[in-house]
Amino acid sequence: MDKPSTPRLPLSARGVADPIPSSSPAFGTPVKPVRTGKSSSLHAKPTVLPVLLPPSILRPVAFRTFTRKHNLTLSSNALQVLATFVGQNCGSKWREEGLAERLLDEVAKIWRKNGGGVIVEEGNGTSLQSILQSIENNMVSGRVTPGKVTDREDRPKLQRNGTAATGTNTTSTPIEDEDDDAEHNDTRKWIKTISAFEQPRLTYNPTNKHFETSTTKPSLLPQPSHQTAFWRDRHNLVHQRLLRNESFQTSSFASNVTQSYKISPIVNLLGRSGSPHLLVGLLSLSPTGELSLTDLTGSIVLDLSHARPVPEDGAWFSPGMMVLVDGIYEEEEIVRGSVLGGNGGIGGAIGGKFLGISIAGPPCERREVTLGLSSIHSSRDIGTSGGFGWIDFLGVGSERAQGQRMRKLENRYLRHNTSGESENNRRNMVIMGEVNLDNMNTFDALRHVFKIYNALPFEELPLGFVMIGNFIEKVGFGQGSGGNSIEYKECFDTLASLLSEFPALLRHTTFIFVPGDSDPWASSFSTGAASPIPCKPIPELFTSRVKRAFTVANNEYDGSSTNSIPGEAIWTSNPARVSIFGPVHEIVVFRDDISGRLRRSSVTFSERASQPEGTDHSNLAGMSVDDTVMKDDAEDKNSESPSVLATRKLVKTVLDQGNLSPSPLTSRPVLWDYASSIQLYPLPTALVLADSESPAFAITYEGCHTMNPGRLLSDGKRGPATWLEYDVLKNRARVRQRGN
Repeated sequence: MDKPSTPRLPLSARGVADPIPSSSPAFGTPVKPVRTGKSSSLHAKPTVLPVLLPPSILRPVAFRTFTRKHNLTLSSNALQVLATFVGQNCGSKWREEGLAERLLDEVAKIWRKNGGGVIVEEGNGTSLQSILQSIENNMVSGRVTPGKVTDREDRPKLQRNGTAATGTNTTSTPIEDEDDDAEHNDTRKWIKTISAFEQPRLTYNPTNKHFETSTTKPSLLPQPSHQTAFWRDRHNLVHQRLLRNESFQTSSFASNVTQSYKISPIVNLLGRSGSPHLLVGLLSLSPTGELSLTDLTGSIVLDLSHARPVPEDGAWFSPGMMVLVDGIYEEEEIVRGSVLGGNGGIGGAIGGKFLGISIAGPPCERREVTLGLSSIHSSRDIGTSGGFGWIDFLGVGSERAQGQRMRKLENRYLRHNTSGESENNRRNMVIMGEVNLDNMNTFDALRHVFKIYNALPFEELPLGFVMIGNFIEKVGFGQGSGGNSIEYKECFDTLASLLSEFPALLRHTTFIFVPGDSDPWASSFSTGAASPIPCKPIPELFTSRVKRAFTVANNEYDGSSTNSIPGEAIWTSNPARVSIFGPVHEIVVFRDDISGRLRRSSVTFSERASQPEGTDHSNLAGMSVDDTVMKDDAEDKNSESPSVLATRKLVKTVLDQGNLSPSPLTSRPVLWDYASSIQLYPLPTALVLADSESPAFAITYEGCHTMNPGRLLSDGKRGPATWLEYDVLKNRARVRQRGN
């Protein structure tokens, strides 16, 4: 007689999919169909017994993971959120089995990949809550399932919670939806135009040493306190830049102590009469009409009668600039420069005066240093260390989140042609300044320029045309003889007719229009004076005919043969920024007659003995000038022409100040809530200073290629047309004229 045995379960019941037997195993009851699928409640992930985890207990593990391993800093609120999340999802085994450390490491990786800031907190570049939610949906027994976290991104989005980072895309597809093997092999799809009103509004926090996104709603008529915040943020930005400079850092080796500079707050001058100090602050005019220096602690009257500018005749110094002054404090009982008089104190005017010995602008900081780019390898990969590489200054992705990938795309699109044999010839941008459309000679010059590029094959067409105003030569739009809306629209209608003669340019290039002070509507209220910056784009009321010309040209052409995206016209603000391949190339375009304003308001220093012949201008070292610029002004090739020296002086002043408008608000008004759009920190890769009062030039200083297209027609009459041809890959421009 055989031994009794329990009937075996059906194969379906013994499978891996459903290992639990039926309710009556002795009778071999078949497993119910409802229990066979993966959605069965019996297959829910094992539960974890939650624990209450105080943030102080988790802090050592979080510090080891976020700070030491990923170079990130946790805010107290973020630590509280993570402690609650770890306690609920990892349970009592968060420490013994290392579940918390693995979880925090995954959070840090996703935070960095999403372009979050150095300080981990909600709204600082990405959403911490969304990261934790995506991780929670893919956790089993307190462990993150490998390869199933859906919120991992290789590139940040253009717009995130808590930021105002939206960019004007030249195509209808944002960056995050682009693929490396996209259908169109056209560099123009990586060109993004960012208006000053769409750029992220970032302010520097000196306490956390970090940039923060402004949470207040911007206004064209803000509270007076916003002006104070505007000057304070500008001072903090320059001050932290100075402290990062190695000349202001003390050596840690006692045997090799080098001289380092130490900045003294103005309030520390009290009681130190006759002692030397180095001050940094805002150069301004006091209520009594005397020059004064102001920082966050107070102000003091300056005596620059014996001061020496550094470098000698190499930069402008005018009210509204941040300057370094080295000198001696001379105490007096009466507070000079104060309206009320009396003794000075903290936060007000300091009694006495400061005898300046030398005055200089804050030293410029290269873009690579600001973003923490230590080196660029042969593979175009970048090593990073320190800096603000995690900050998304333009809303197109931070350097550390996007830089490596975008440089690979640059290598693919610009360094190789369609056959992959040599560099791509389609990498130029044409820049024209002071395009006065109410002058009929301008259309003759434009027709000549367009004919030059329209005759080129598709592989050599420029990427785009940057046309900069003033588009109307008359001063004061809507003010008497300053022009009216009908006349202004007719100017652009004529431009649309001219563009229709060159359909190849309309189909394969991007036109970017930047207004000037005489363009509507800001000039309607300025009456010829400098209008506030940033200025809004030209209203669509005047530009509809130009846009229609692009639409007609694209509808009549099938671009499948050239594998390119349609051409378009973009109307942006002044200033504006053009991003190419994300953070790799940043081009700032600004229309302003800044050189004349600096000459009129600059400080005049006492005369000294004239310099001997053959003086070495080494104080301007680091600048390289295009040899085609202002060549007619230099009679001797071995000597620097006055125009070149004046150009170097202008470029050094603007880039050292790190601001597009280093002038008082009375001479160049600024919209306080949009002041971050005029900052030049970090330095852009290229800067277009469209100054109609200066000749065309192209100069490189501290890695920033600065150029001025000048006037399209130098005398406003029939004559040679002048414009710039900018090579994006080489980051160099050359001045071209009709017939060259």
